[in-house]
Amino acid sequence: GADVLAEPLGDEVAWRFLTADSRALLEAGWQVLLPAWWEAASRRKPRLRAKISSGTAEGSRGQSLFGLDALVDFDWRISIGDADLTEAEFADLVARGERLVQFRGKWIPLDPALLAQIQRAMAGMDKSRGLSFQDVLQLHLLNEGADGDSEEAEAQRAEEEAVRVRLEVELNEHLLKLIGQLGQRSQWPKPEVPAGLHAELRSYQHEGFAWLVFLRRFGLGACLADDMGLGKTVQLISYLLHLKEQEEEAAASGAPVARRQTEPAGWPSLIICPTSVLGNWQKELQRFAPSLNVMLHYGSRRLDAGYFYGAASQADVVLTSYATAALDQELLKQFTWATVCLDEAQNIKNAGTKQSAAVRSFPALHRIALTGTPIENRLSELWSIYDFITPGYLGSPKGFQDRFANAIEKERNAERTADLQRLVKPFMLRRKKKDPAIQLDLPDKNEMKTYINLTAEQAALYDQNVNSLLERMQKLEGIERKGAILAALTSLKQLCDHPMLLTKEALPEPEDDSALDTTSLIERSAKLERLLAMVRELREENERCLIFTQYVGMGKMLQAVLQQELQEPVLYLNGSTPKSMRDRMIERFQAPPLPAGEAAADGAAGAQTSDQPNVFILSLKAGGVGLNLTAANHVFHFDRWWNPAVENQATDRAYRMGQTRDVQVHKFISLGTLEEKIDEMLESKQQLSDDVISGSEGWITELSTDALKDLFTLRREWVG
Repeated sequence: GADVLAEPLGDEVAWRFLTADSRALLEAGWQVLLPAWWEAASRRKPRLRAKISSGTAEGSRGQSLFGLDALVDFDWRISIGDADLTEAEFADLVARGERLVQFRGKWIPLDPALLAQIQRAMAGMDKSRGLSFQDVLQLHLLNEGADGDSEEAEAQRAEEEAVRVRLEVELNEHLLKLIGQLGQRSQWPKPEVPAGLHAELRSYQHEGFAWLVFLRRFGLGACLADDMGLGKTVQLISYLLHLKEQEEEAAASGAPVARRQTEPAGWPSLIICPTSVLGNWQKELQRFAPSLNVMLHYGSRRLDAGYFYGAASQADVVLTSYATAALDQELLKQFTWATVCLDEAQNIKNAGTKQSAAVRSFPALHRIALTGTPIENRLSELWSIYDFITPGYLGSPKGFQDRFANAIEKERNAERTADLQRLVKPFMLRRKKKDPAIQLDLPDKNEMKTYINLTAEQAALYDQNVNSLLERMQKLEGIERKGAILAALTSLKQLCDHPMLLTKEALPEPEDDSALDTTSLIERSAKLERLLAMVRELREENERCLIFTQYVGMGKMLQAVLQQELQEPVLYLNGSTPKSMRDRMIERFQAPPLPAGEAAADGAAGAQTSDQPNVFILSLKAGGVGLNLTAANHVFHFDRWWNPAVENQATDRAYRMGQTRDVQVHKFISLGTLEEKIDEMLESKQQLSDDVISGSEGWITELSTDALKDLFTLRREWVG
């Protein structure tokens, strides 16, 4: 027996003993002493590393690092423990065909499965072509951040790495500095504030302006996602003015400057925004940067191809709407723009729309997205914005869905969440009003809920609609079932506002208030009655308000009733309001109010006090973004939306920089109804607002009939 034990084991037998037989003996109760080096060696998983060539990032091709597609040279390194192998040394080890080899005085296990993965990874990357900066950046971000993962993410990562090789990147000095700057605000170069800027930037705004300039220098897109009211507009205007002044300085110094008429680098920047804020952009550009030559491309009188080129070549900024950009896609994509900027970039959240495809097709030296809500409901919205600013960075839609969206939205995968956060961070700058570093010194915002009973008429119609829906659910399926549920959802929400929205009676028109029976209208809706009482009270204090509603019919009714009851003009803005009229409405509302004494005296006379509007009704979608309405210090949400971010955006029309008074936010909720259920869901959703969340009305269509009954059924104890 002693002779057998003393005989050295062959490689195959030794490998089998170390990895399998020893475990079997231990489980059978035997004492097994393994070599001291084995425990450490068994943990040495091969790691594949791309070592970026020394020197600059330009590589041997003479290309400058400009954009995510820029190429850099690299050499392969394979690390096993602290042994660092060249590509040739690794090939020699693999060629030996041994599972356990001694290399530089240390035993190294070579798992055939992992070796095959390394070989496939190396074969899949063309070394003669080089690595793209996108590959380098993503590898660095994902590997650098892994050490700081939560325990849950660490466990998930370890489980995955047990079956796959880890690919890493070793940066040269130049790339290490650049990527370090991308992640550290303190390292961003701070250009001087443009001399022509008629504004004093706050420190965080100067930081945002510097960040945009820094990313442009390297051809990297940007998503400026500050909270509403923090001044994204003035940060972008500072950036645009910086480009103009740089060009002028270059011309004055004799440096070559692209001729606008023939070379794309001299073309203006293109700003694309919702129609509702075109006028706001015009005024802000004129206010903060009067030296910028701004061309408006919008409406029936906009220039066609024959005249557009010449006019645009003389402009610094071309301003257009999303709808116009889609209509004039062929015209606008003929040129390479200095910058294409999307305001309210959530407008391209659905990547498959014509509008989204159009803005992606416009060539640009730099792309910027401005949005206060980069994710409203689904992760695909974030992908859509990033595919605009950094095309291809987050992969294909299907690849993104498989790699991130499904794992995060459905499985709450901590590792995938951390990976996505690391990938998007360098190209997104998001500051919030509540951040201590912002130091806004804004007045307080007080949110309160106003709970209201249904009238008997509303309750009867509510029950009738719910019963009808539940009866139909027994017979419908598929797309018909979903359509019926969504239609019922809208009907129930309208009923909570006013029964006339559902009974199809003729709705009152604000222009014809002579025969308007406001008493009857008010009695039929407790919501309307409560709103009128609250608006009367605030008007007695000479305060002003915004009222948001989703429904055009409700907006018109509110305008007619309030106008007659208050005996003063009431404004109403919705999606069909022409741009010129929108601009006039905003200008009138933002004008200083009458002194309290004058208003009271006029009011006592019982006539309309003046042309000064103090109540502004807005469609949630058309008026909820991009407008500056700080003249109001009360905000009413007459009906509720599914997403707290949308409601908060609307509130921020009044609660933003320039507001000097406390803002009161009133959210109306009909008790015992779907609205109360929505409110409960919004509360829970708000708790997750800084995380990746999924949700919209669509999920309701997937509920069972019993679940629908629970969601929709009226609790009668709250009926008035």
